[in-house]
Amino acid sequence: MSDANALGKAQLADSVIPAGADPYALFDEWFALAQDSEPNDANAMALATATPEGRPSVRMVLLKGHGPQEAAESEQGGFTFFTNTGSRKGGEIRANMHASLLFHWKSLRRQIRIEGPLIEVTPQRADAYFHSRAFASQVGSAASDQSRELPQRRDYLDRVKALWTQHEAAGEVPRPAHWTGFTVRPERIEFWIDRENRLHDRRAFTRTDAGWTDTLLYP
Repeated sequence: MSDANALGKAQLADSVIPAGADPYALFDEWFALAQDSEPNDANAMALATATPEGRPSVRMVLLKGHGPQEAAESEQGGFTFFTNTGSRKGGEIRANMHASLLFHWKSLRRQIRIEGPLIEVTPQRADAYFHSRAFASQVGSAASDQSRELPQRRDYLDRVKALWTQHEAAGEVPRPAHWTGFTVRPERIEFWIDRENRLHDRRAFTRTDAGWTDTLLYP
């Protein structure tokens, strides 16, 4: 059998990403697989933001809520994360309320890309999540001027110690006003699966006024 015929035989199957699927339900299916197979942080995702001038930056954050009903602030659901808005990403978010997310699950050899505008969660939602974290995590977040220059690590640790002493009896730290969450309201969700010989499988779902449409993409 020629190499070309062998290649074709290996790729006879059609796309394994179903046409007409509900992208939220499909995300749930893949996310459940990732939670079973990834060694840690299956909810880790790359968050890309940009300045109004189009200068991008990217970092890893954690998904803390998702689905068609996610966040009352978003009529059509989305994908939620939390952050310090005094940080570089926070400044970019405030100036340009759009973002892209990327999940890469190496154990599954799958990726999901999500793009759309950002909607801020309510103060009540931010309070609830902040205080669901361990006390030590609350202290660490409240003590941090995230992304700003730190003359020496001791300065940060001194802040941590002071806040710990001040709030240990209460068992929680007041949520800083600059610490909140955002929901990406997806306009496009793309699912990617590794296939043999780099003949990968990609399907993009795009939101319209009538619902979701989808199409296969060349790899």
